[in-house]
Amino acid sequence: MQQNTRTLTDKLFLVIKGLAMGAANKVPGVSGGVVAFVAGFYEEFIYSLQKINGKAFKLLINLRLRSFWRYINGKFLGLLILGMVISYFSVSLLLDYLLIHYELYVWSAFFGMIIGSIYYILKGFEDWSNRNIILMIIGVIAGVGISLLEPATENDNLIFVFFCGIIGVSGMTLPGLSGSFILILLGNYVLLLVDSVNALYDTIADVIRMDFSFTSDPERIRLLKVLAVFSLGSLAGLITLSHFLGYLLKKYKSATFATIIGFITGSLGVVWPWKIKVFKKNISGEIIYDALGNPILDNYDRYIPDVTSITTYTAVFFVILGIFIVLGLEWYGQKTVKTTT
Repeated sequence: MQQNTRTLTDKLFLVIKGLAMGAANKVPGVSGGVVAFVAGFYEEFIYSLQKINGKAFKLLINLRLRSFWRYINGKFLGLLILGMVISYFSVSLLLDYLLIHYELYVWSAFFGMIIGSIYYILKGFEDWSNRNIILMIIGVIAGVGISLLEPATENDNLIFVFFCGIIGVSGMTLPGLSGSFILILLGNYVLLLVDSVNALYDTIADVIRMDFSFTSDPERIRLLKVLAVFSLGSLAGLITLSHFLGYLLKKYKSATFATIIGFITGSLGVVWPWKIKVFKKNISGEIIYDALGNPILDNYDRYIPDVTSITTYTAVFFVILGIFIVLGLEWYGQKTVKTTT
């Protein structure tokens, strides 16, 4: 780990990477784990999360806070999580705006970033055994298969919401598997990543204004409960999955990387830029809206772009831009490694 050798610039970039992870986790089809993988801190991220275990809680309970912080690689995790938290109230809001007004170009940029990620990972992958090739193919099939599943209906049962937290956090720990897209398939994307987050944002604003009238608003309280349970599920999933992935990385590193390559490649179908939203409809064909008046997303229909359109060429430019963003992250990661070794 590099927790004692990071410069101030490295720490700033770590917060920025957290911002990127937070933004990526919110976009259906994009995995925050890809950001960690390409930016060169995926293994440190997984191994640091592994340190949140019984020994860590024992140190915390005994108030040995400095030892606890060092044991869990707190400087690293703290800066990364800080970036993610900031993202949910800044970059994610900007991303929401861009997805509404420039959806094609946002998807194009992410599509390019995933292509760049595949190139980055393949370049350093050397174990092309039959087993690993089969695992790559399985990963691709799984990624494509997930993109073709039909979403379920919204369910705010707290046990199910806790389960959604465990599954939804997968995008942070498993590159190529989009947690937010999984939440769409589970039917709870709008509830957990839009309505409940907006409810928290409104609640914080109310508290700052010393307005506590929201305590008598049953809808607001319901959404806050949902967000709290979802967060607990996400924490449980993050710790559980990190231990499992840490074991796989230690015992079966090349096989794990092969499967990740497959997942990321399969996710290209989810992030295909040229698509239109399909919303849930009732028997009469009318669009179904959530409690806040937002149309409930069902899935996406993909299409082949018009090669004569200037819009298509602009989208391709953003695909190329996305590729170069990843190459830039790769260059920075290599530079960091050289300066710390």
